[in-house]
Amino acid sequence: MGLGFAFVAMGLVGFLPVVGFWMIPVGLVILSVDSPLARRLRRRAEVWVLRRYNRWRRKGTGSA
Repeated sequence: MGLGFAFVAMGLVGFLPVVGFWMIPVGLVILSVDSPLARRLRRRAEVWVLRRYNRWRRKGTGSA
């Protein structure tokens, strides 16, 4: 949990050279491992994205 909070906190100062705003979503994903509700939502999002990606990939290969 400490690593997740650290990523989110460093992402809030994303204007600095080494850290960036990309650290906020990474920190939230790390934090979602410890929360059952967030884990469920993350898993649903993963399944949704993979289904859409597979559908898009199948559609693209049929016309070639």
